[in-house]
Amino acid sequence: MDEPLEELRGLATTAGTVVVAEMVQRRTTPDAATYLGKGKVEELKTLLDEHEADVVIFDNDLNPGQTRNLEKSLKVKVLDRTELILDIFASNARTHEARLAVELAQLEYSLPRLKRMWTHLSRMKMGVGTRGPGEKQLEVDRRLVERRIHDLRSELRTIEARKERQVAARDDHMSVSLVGYTNAGKSTLMNALTDADVLVQDKLFATLDTRTRRWQLPSWGPVLLSDTVGFIRDLPHRLIASFKATLEESRQADLLLHVADASNPAVCDQVSSVYEVLQEIGIEEKDTLLILNKIDRLASQSSLNAVMNRYPNGIPVSAHQKTGFDRLAFRVSDALSRSFRDVDVETGVENGRLMAYLAAHGEVLSKQFDGQRAVLHCRIPQKFLGRIREPGTKIRPRDGRHPFGEDTESPWRDAKLTEEVA
Repeated sequence: MDEPLEELRGLATTAGTVVVAEMVQRRTTPDAATYLGKGKVEELKTLLDEHEADVVIFDNDLNPGQTRNLEKSLKVKVLDRTELILDIFASNARTHEARLAVELAQLEYSLPRLKRMWTHLSRMKMGVGTRGPGEKQLEVDRRLVERRIHDLRSELRTIEARKERQVAARDDHMSVSLVGYTNAGKSTLMNALTDADVLVQDKLFATLDTRTRRWQLPSWGPVLLSDTVGFIRDLPHRLIASFKATLEESRQADLLLHVADASNPAVCDQVSSVYEVLQEIGIEEKDTLLILNKIDRLASQSSLNAVMNRYPNGIPVSAHQKTGFDRLAFRVSDALSRSFRDVDVETGVENGRLMAYLAAHGEVLSKQFDGQRAVLHCRIPQKFLGRIREPGTKIRPRDGRHPFGEDTESPWRDAKLTEEVA
């Protein structure tokens, strides 16, 4: 990146601070005690005095010892990248679920750092062989924090289970989830496609809570479109774990729309960072389309060509000007259609429940009746086809693939409609 501190500057501004000076040090390994070298620490002291600054923010993760040593040397508060992101998340959390997730991440971050918070009491002694009140208070606080972490994890597991049921209950519609780097324009795109009236702000992590709206896809029909929390480079692992329930929409989606800011000079790094997070949460193999947003901010057509040469399968759009949506709708429809199967379903003429299921979740192209048997020619998504398991019902593929993804000598297979679908 040409400006290595540009993203940190944006995070600091989002958190409400005023950036007065910056410093960069390039070295092979960080100093074990202060992360920066001794000379840079002295240079940082000079900058603090010149600008009368009262906080230093690092674009790295510091261990508790490094933070303690730096604060002792600089005489100001020191924040690392994770603590800054946690503070932004805490400020932007709106729902009960998001607040719980942020509190859990903050407590897990603070637990190993409690000791430095009580150093002003640890010097007080009460006699030979006894512990000072600072140590006692530290142990009390540690137990309280650990108990609160346990309670939060239990409550979030309950929320995760409920979220999974809610997402599964909407499984009668195809679902599409917006993912991408923070401030890439996901919420603006969702508003433009669905008139969702989702909060849009030109700042990092404006969206922490999932929103799902109906998107009337031209020449296809309604699908469910979800907006999710944005990702960022080196996103803290504890945040990913805490926001597992929020990311459930993306985990269960039939298709991911990866929204990237084409006007950002670091777009390639941001795209790679998003794929790394998708891999970490276990959904990197899901069918994904890359949306190159904010093309209206590009200086020239050559700038757009440069991005398109890097990502030839990307879909250029402008959510702000609502351009490129026809191509986007076509590509999404084509991607969703790849999951459809062309099959014949043979069942008894009295099996109205199965016939209604096929009509509700797919397209019945024709029906043939022969005595007590009926054969329905259908186009239906694989995920719904795979749930048909009913004695006396047989499925024959017309596209040459086995309906259950298995090798078999017989083109027919007995099926059973599960109670879950029924």
